[in-house]
Amino acid sequence: MALPNRFLISLLLLTLIGCSSITVEDYAGNRPTLVPESFFDGELMAHGVVKNRSGKVIRYFNADIKAYWQNGIGTIEEDFLFDDGEKDRRVWTLRPSGNDRYTGTAGDVVGEGKVHFAGNSMFLDYVLRIPYNDGTLDIHIDDRMYLVDPDTLINESRMTKFGFDVGEILLVIRRL
Repeated sequence: MALPNRFLISLLLLTLIGCSSITVEDYAGNRPTLVPESFFDGELMAHGVVKNRSGKVIRYFNADIKAYWQNGIGTIEEDFLFDDGEKDRRVWTLRPSGNDRYTGTAGDVVGEGKVHFAGNSMFLDYVLRIPYNDGTLDIHIDDRMYLVDPDTLINESRMTKFGFDVGEILLVIRRL
């Protein structure tokens, strides 16, 4: 193998090694501390945008959220209203699954979502089934939430299909 080829391969490998994934534990020391049972309790309001894969905002939405806990199980009822008049509802059920972890289920979620929280952050990884043409499409969602003050959470969601970016959701959730 020629020297330039070895150099390029070595450079590529070093670049890949240096690109480690960000985990929720990277935020373990951040404050204020996000305690899901406290933040997601009571009435909340969300405001957000949906972007296509090019980064263009294609939809706006608001959501009324009611959250509560019974016997360690959380319920988060989300009622969305989009700028085009479409309404949507998602009801999450969160069940403890270990230290700082939950599993989350909802009617339009395929299987279980995995929730992990630390410090001021909470990551939620799941597959969302959405209507598409005359059928449905399963989209992988990587939600990353950050508590910026006791009443405000910023959520960024990356949407992928077959590992390719297909869109993004940005929203702010406020406790009322």
